[in-house]
Amino acid sequence: MSRLVALAAAMLTTLAAGGVALAQTPAMAPAMVPASTETGPRVAEIAVIGERGNLLTIPGSGATIETADLERSRPFTVNDALRQVPGVFARDEEGFGLRPNIGIRGLNPTRSTKLLLLEDGLPLAFAPYGDNASYFHPSLGRYARVEVLKGASQVRFGPQTIGGVINYITPEAPESFGGSLRLAGGSQGYREVDGLVGGPALGGRGLLHVQNRRTDSSRDNQDLQYTDIFAKATWDLAADQVLTARVSRHEEDSQVTYSGLTLAEFNANPYGNVFANDSFQTERWGAAVSHAWFLDGATTLRTSVYGSIFNRDWWRQSSNSGQRPNDASDPACGGLANLNTTCGNEGRLRDYWTAGVETRLSHDTAAFGADIRLEAGLRYHTEDQQRRQWNGDTPRARTPGTGRNAGVVEDNERLVDAYSAFASARIESGPWIVEPGVRLELIEYERLNRLNGARGTTDLDVVVPGLGTMYRLGDRSVIYAGVHKGFAPPRVEDIISNTTGGSVDLDAEESVNWELGLRGDIAPGLYLDAGLFRMSFDNQIIPQSVAGGVGATLTSAGETLHQGFELLARGSAREAGWLQNGDDLYARLSLTHVADAKFEGRRFSTVAGSTTVSVTGNRLPYAPEWLWAAAIGYEYRGWLQGEIEAQYTDAMFTDDLNTVAVTANGQRGRIDDVLLWNATVNADLPGTLLTLFVTGRNLTDELYIVDRSRGILPGARRSVQAGISFAF
Repeated sequence: MSRLVALAAAMLTTLAAGGVALAQTPAMAPAMVPASTETGPRVAEIAVIGERGNLLTIPGSGATIETADLERSRPFTVNDALRQVPGVFARDEEGFGLRPNIGIRGLNPTRSTKLLLLEDGLPLAFAPYGDNASYFHPSLGRYARVEVLKGASQVRFGPQTIGGVINYITPEAPESFGGSLRLAGGSQGYREVDGLVGGPALGGRGLLHVQNRRTDSSRDNQDLQYTDIFAKATWDLAADQVLTARVSRHEEDSQVTYSGLTLAEFNANPYGNVFANDSFQTERWGAAVSHAWFLDGATTLRTSVYGSIFNRDWWRQSSNSGQRPNDASDPACGGLANLNTTCGNEGRLRDYWTAGVETRLSHDTAAFGADIRLEAGLRYHTEDQQRRQWNGDTPRARTPGTGRNAGVVEDNERLVDAYSAFASARIESGPWIVEPGVRLELIEYERLNRLNGARGTTDLDVVVPGLGTMYRLGDRSVIYAGVHKGFAPPRVEDIISNTTGGSVDLDAEESVNWELGLRGDIAPGLYLDAGLFRMSFDNQIIPQSVAGGVGATLTSAGETLHQGFELLARGSAREAGWLQNGDDLYARLSLTHVADAKFEGRRFSTVAGSTTVSVTGNRLPYAPEWLWAAAIGYEYRGWLQGEIEAQYTDAMFTDDLNTVAVTANGQRGRIDDVLLWNATVNADLPGTLLTLFVTGRNLTDELYIVDRSRGILPGARRSVQAGISFAF
C-alpha cells in the first residue's frame, strides 16, 4: 500500500506542476503551433511510433499504415488493414470487423486479448486490466493512420506488453474549412454513408466525423448495423501549449448470434443460422482531454484525462454449438422445433465504466558525447464492471424469467484500480541507439457476487523491464534487437472466486520476448523489414477447455514457446525513378512464419476425457504457421489506380490435442488453409473533386472456416462494394 500512496502522490505532484504552469501562461497568446496531418511533435496526443520515418530511430519492430495505404486498398474492415503488417493475424468473425480478433506472432487472436489497443495513445478497450476482450471496434473510417509496435519499446505503454501495441490515430482538425462525403453500396445489402467536416470552430479548430454502415451479412438471420460519431477540437493556448478534446459515440443495433454451427448444420447450409431472435446492442461513449506543454524546446509534458462508458446487451438462445438451443435451465423449450415459441433465451448484459489520468514527461539532453531522450510517465486507471445474466422465458424476452433464482443467473460487480509508472531513456551515440526502459504495474482487484453476497479482494504488482538497441548501417537502414518482459494481468473473474470471494491460484501471464531484425531502404524504391522473434512463456493463460468458447474459465498453461520470422516489403517503380508523369507500379508483401508455437514442459490436455494425455510439444490452438498478404497495383497518370491482393492463412489446430477430424459439435478439428483474392479500383475524375471506387473481397467465393471455439463460423462470402466520394 505504501508504494501505491507514493506513486499516487508523485502523480498528483506532477499534475499540479503542469496545472500551475498552465495557469501562469496567458490564455490568449498568439497561436504558433501549426496543425498537422501526421502525429508530429506539436500535438497533444501520444504517438507510439509517429511518422513512418521514425521507424529508423526506434530500436524494435514496428510498422505504420498510412492514409495513402488505406486509400489505395480501401479495406472493408480493420482486419483487412492490419493484414498489411507482418506478425499480425487478424481473424474475421461476423465479416464486418465489429468484434476484432487480432493475434500477434502466434498468440490466440480470440477477442484481441493478447495485445493493447489504443486511440491517440490512450486505452481504447473498455477494460484493459479487468477484462481485455474486445466486443466492439470503432469504424476504421474514423482514423487517419495506424501504428503497430511489437518490440521492447512497448513497455512505455501497458498493461498488456506481450503481443504488441496497436495505436489508431485520428486526423488533425484542419485550419481551413473542408471535408468529404462518401456513399457506397454493395453485396449482401451493404450500405454506407460517411461524412467528415472540419475547420475553424469554438475559437480553435474542429472536426466532426459521422459514419453509418449496415449489411445483411453472409449468414442467415444476421443483420449488422452501426453508427459511429467522432468529434475533435484543438486549441493553441499559447506558443508552447496545445489542448485537444475528443468525444465519440458508437452505437450498434444488430441481429447476430453468438453460436457457431455443428458439423451437421454446416454441411447442410454453411451460412445458416436458425437463431433469428438473437439481438446484440451496444452503446459506447468516450471522451478525452489532452494537454501538451512544450517547455523549452527540449522538454515536453503531456497530460491526458480519459473515460468511457460501454453498455452491451446480447440476448441469445445459444452460446455455442453444443447448446441447442438452450440448457437445462430452460425445461419448457423441448428442442429446436419450439425455437420460436416456448424456448427462452439468455441476456448477457454488461456495463463498463472506465476512467484514467496519465501524464508523460520527456526531456532531450546531451552527456558524454551522446544525445539522450529521457521519458517518464504516471497513470491512474479505474474500471467498474457490472455483469448480469438474465434468462428469459420467451425467444424475444428482455427481462428475467419467473423467479429470481431461475431468471437471474449472474449479478456481479468487478472493480479494478491500477497504478502504473514507467521510465525510459534513448541514448544515441554515433551509429548506436540504446533504449532501456522499465514499467511498474500495481493492480487492485475486487469482486462482489450479489446473488450470494460473496466479496473478495486481491492485488498484484509486477516490474516489466525492456532493452532495445539499434545500429545504423547508413542513412536509411538499421539493425535492431531487443528483449523485454511480456506481461498480461488476469481478469477479475479468473483471480477472485465467484462462490467464496477467495483468491484463485491463477498467476499473471508472463514471457520473455526477443527479436532481431534489419530494416530500411535496401535500394531506391525498395523497403524491407525482416526480423526473427522468440517469445518464451513461463506461464501462458489459455481457456481451461480449449474448445469451450470465449467465456470459458482460464487456466495456467505453463511453459510455451513462440518463435519465427516476419517480413515486410514495399516497392515502387516511381520512387525508384523508373516511372514518372504520375505513373507507378507498386507492390507490397507482409509475411509471417511462426515456426514454433508449442507447449513445453510437462503439460496435459484440458479437453474433457483426455486430461491424462500429454500435449507437450503439440502446437498451440489458433496459431497458423504461415500467413501472408501480397498486393500489386498500378497508378496511371495520378488519377486511375488498381490493385489486386492475395491473402493466405495456413491450416491451424483448434485444441491442445491437435485434433484433425471434426467433432460433431464443430468445436474441434483442424481448420484448413485458405487463399483469398481481393481487388480495388480507384478513379479520381480529372477536373472534379469526385472519386469513384470499386472493391471486391473473396473474388473466387471460397468457402472457408475462421473459427471453431463456439462451433463452426464461416468466413465472409464474395462481396463487391462500389461508391463515390466528394471532397471539398
